[in-house]
Amino acid sequence: MNPPKAPNILSTRRRVLRNAAYASMGATAIGSALRDLRLINSAMAAGPITDYKALVCLFLAGGNDSNNWIVPTDTPTYDAYASIRGNLALPSASLLTLRTGPGGSDPAYVDGDGHTLGFHPTCQELRTLFGEGKLAAVMNVGTLVRPTTRAQYLANPTFYRPPQIFSHSDQVTQWQTSIPDQPPITGWGGRVADLLNSVANPSGNISMSVSLNGNNTFEIGNLVSQYHVSQTGAVTLSGALMAGSQPRVKAMKDLIALSHPNLQRQAYSGVLDSAIVTGDLLNSSIAATIEVAQGGTWVWNTAFPATGLGNQLKMIARLIQARGPAAFNMNRQVFFCSVGGYDTHTAQVTDPLNAANQFNPTTGTHTNLLNEVSECMFAFQRAMEQLGVSDKVTTFTASDFSRTFPTNSQGSDHGWGAHHLIMGGAVKGGETYGSLPTFAINGPDDTGTGRWIPTLAVDQYSATLAKWFGLDSNEIAAVFPNPRSLDEKRLRLGKTAAI
Repeated sequence: MNPPKAPNILSTRRRVLRNAAYASMGATAIGSALRDLRLINSAMAAGPITDYKALVCLFLAGGNDSNNWIVPTDTPTYDAYASIRGNLALPSASLLTLRTGPGGSDPAYVDGDGHTLGFHPTCQELRTLFGEGKLAAVMNVGTLVRPTTRAQYLANPTFYRPPQIFSHSDQVTQWQTSIPDQPPITGWGGRVADLLNSVANPSGNISMSVSLNGNNTFEIGNLVSQYHVSQTGAVTLSGALMAGSQPRVKAMKDLIALSHPNLQRQAYSGVLDSAIVTGDLLNSSIAATIEVAQGGTWVWNTAFPATGLGNQLKMIARLIQARGPAAFNMNRQVFFCSVGGYDTHTAQVTDPLNAANQFNPTTGTHTNLLNEVSECMFAFQRAMEQLGVSDKVTTFTASDFSRTFPTNSQGSDHGWGAHHLIMGGAVKGGETYGSLPTFAINGPDDTGTGRWIPTLAVDQYSATLAKWFGLDSNEIAAVFPNPRSLDEKRLRLGKTAAI
């Protein structure tokens, strides 16, 4: 349990946070400001945070067809899967059976409904992590305004379904805000950072929220701004005028330091100066990380794939290595990375299997994407183990939605409920949470078009992660204000009973 905060420190922090909140009220909606005040009041009661934890959001942009990511292998359920999926159905012999241990001879894992399951044939690395107990799957999770059955959905779809449910932009926003029925103001990662930053990182040298893929809704906060880092480090002053010229850089910094009567110009100078200082600190800090391979002594035990996602996760690993007092001095960090290409209306499978124009579902665009994710997640988990922080870093996947179960020739259309993965040493891995949908068009879990009605809410998924990150029940209620999703928000998929 965290020790109580000294009264004088708490009082000072209360004044600072309240002033920041009041100053922001003119720029945000009243509802958002009131919600932020709930967060702040909750944070005031918290003690200092001295341990380290990081959340890593891996967003699969476009809508990942998770129906082919995790597939049932027991005969009756697989047969139902294959009969509906058509061209996209993976051959049963190609599936990588989930097992109760890391060895190929370990018994097959059986979920709570009696199903055996397999990963896509290109996801050997994920199967390994599952068997090692470092990876868990969350089944049929999606945006929900309230718990919804098929009968309720058909009787009153406007009341039961989230707004613009099959729209990319709207569903990305709803996943990343975890507020499915209100205009977006902040992301849930940003709200968590607003709440914890001052107690966890009072002397931090970098933003608590770091993005490796530009602006994202997930990390938008009112008090903490997301800091963008490229795959090679911070973006700093560059160009022909700055190249190889320390005097020019010094002259630029001297100009920035000048006092200006124009308040807007002065504020811009402050932001620019802070960006330069932070960028220099970041690049100097990561220069001492494993990636540099100091004389060959420090190298990654498992190489990261040389892909966009691989480079993003590798940079996150380097930033985590530099978390200590000598560099960033951070106790809590939130990272965001993303990879696109998952909007597979066509070309999900591309290679003809035979002259009859049948397609091989084990090849094609989706296969390549899932292979990249599998290899990159595996390399990142091994890096966390190498750094000794496996139980302190939790990675989770998210996406716009899944895809329709019936095919669209060589692809699939926008779906709803999806399967996702949570990875890390603190996760009670080697398990699935939630249930597979019933594989039947017009079945109990179908909207009527092969789109699965989620049985777990994004709120539950996100709240479980937030609980592990250090939020108590009152703080979770403030960060995830939708009270109608489910009475019990957490999934309890951590190794300790408290998570």
